[in-house]
Amino acid sequence: MNVLLLGSGGREHALAWKIAQSERLGTLYIAPGNAGTASVGTNVALKVTDFDAIADFVRSHDVQMVVVGPEDPLVRGIADYFAADATLRDVALIGPSKAGAVLEGSKDFAKAFMRRHGIPTAAYQTFDGTQVEAGCRFLETLQPPYVLKADGLCAGKGVLIVPTLSEAQRELREMLSGMFGTASSRVVIEEFLSGIECSVFVLTDGKDYKILPEAKDYKRIGEGDTGLNTGGMGSVSPVPFADAAWMERVEHDIIRPTVEGLAAEGIAYKGFIFFGLINCDGAPKVIEYNCRMGDPETETVMLRLDADILDLFEGVATGTLAARELRHDPRHAVCVMCVSGGYPQQYAKGCVMTDTDVEGSIVFHAGTARNAAGELVTSGGRVIAVSSYGASRQEALQKSMAGAAQIQYEGKYYRTDIGFDLHD
Repeated sequence: MNVLLLGSGGREHALAWKIAQSERLGTLYIAPGNAGTASVGTNVALKVTDFDAIADFVRSHDVQMVVVGPEDPLVRGIADYFAADATLRDVALIGPSKAGAVLEGSKDFAKAFMRRHGIPTAAYQTFDGTQVEAGCRFLETLQPPYVLKADGLCAGKGVLIVPTLSEAQRELREMLSGMFGTASSRVVIEEFLSGIECSVFVLTDGKDYKILPEAKDYKRIGEGDTGLNTGGMGSVSPVPFADAAWMERVEHDIIRPTVEGLAAEGIAYKGFIFFGLINCDGAPKVIEYNCRMGDPETETVMLRLDADILDLFEGVATGTLAARELRHDPRHAVCVMCVSGGYPQQYAKGCVMTDTDVEGSIVFHAGTARNAAGELVTSGGRVIAVSSYGASRQEALQKSMAGAAQIQYEGKYYRTDIGFDLHD
């Protein structure tokens, strides 16, 4: 089958890498893709939110399946757009309906959904611009640190964790005054949960689901999880504490009630669900949902996914996922992300890259492009990821670190302590 994958980051390169391994694949198109995805498919100059142009391309290139990588087109309703068009509704679209994508598009909706279905999460309240003083009073009832989340999409930047009450009240006022534009017209304030985070992913056809390999990502720019939040500096899989007993609790308390809750509320959901979890003294709780795969977790999860991903996607599209086979590769996988100097604040683009062919590892491009001379150059903050297998986490980490050290471009930075907080 011909497949169109939407997106341009490391997540999409990892998905493209996995899709390209399928015997069912005809031609793989990636829109818009990056310099790395061009090695496993054909890049197409389409914007992921230009539904009309995407539809024209699907019709003219006999595309039978569209896989949606990022959240923006899902939240904007690309699945509904396809379903409403007689010429497109038979195209398999891997991604939830607009109503399903609200799990990620609205923090308040997600928290209320969890409350309705008894899914363990932090206590919370939501406030808008008319309730600033009530929000400040609610903060007084909590213990520090304080968690404030913009209700809408903020490209991963809408969550603040602040140490003092006065700072939290000040940040709340600024958020409700437009710090994140309309995304923070409402703010969710919730109790801080202490523990180690874990990312769990499922594919669902709306009634059945398959659990993918779990991972843990590292969001802070600095060693030891210090400094500003980023889009992710690396990831590891498996996660030691996510053993069979813990994952059984996750499935029973969180995954199954989520999938069943969506169905009970009449919400069409065919695609990935990301569960951002935290291990609170052995008890899993939900921090957030996403309606797509995480990045950079995908760069390790795809390595450990022992299955034909197009077979799984076909199961999602046809409601036959239960009959499909999915195994977890027993090896460890570690991803190390190389970023631009200055990221996540100001950084340069267009830096020429060399030595990107890393023997013994898999390199996933994120923010890369080709300049007029055909040279590989940086084009984003998160530039390129090195993912490696290993018989142990340490072996995989050493391979990825060696690869990250080999790649060259001006201003390169990467964390050398990915996985530092995990102990077998």
